[in-house]
Amino acid sequence: MTAKWQETLVEKQVTYTLNLNGQVIVIENVPACVNEETGEQFFFPSTVERLQKTILEQAELDHFVQVPVYNYSSSAA
Repeated sequence: MTAKWQETLVEKQVTYTLNLNGQVIVIENVPACVNEETGEQFFFPSTVERLQKTILEQAELDHFVQVPVYNYSSSAA
């Protein structure tokens, strides 16, 4: 008996985050296809190219956010 695997992909706007040389970069409202069952995000090649261009060319910032950072290995067991 073969199990049938069905994925449901939905187009959504997501927030893309990247840690580049210790700097957290956040890009909001990125179009993606999201697997409803797993949450995995898939990007079209043109979207990836635009993300890379935005990051590498250091496009004008929209705004800054403050992010708390915790160290898992230092937290109480």
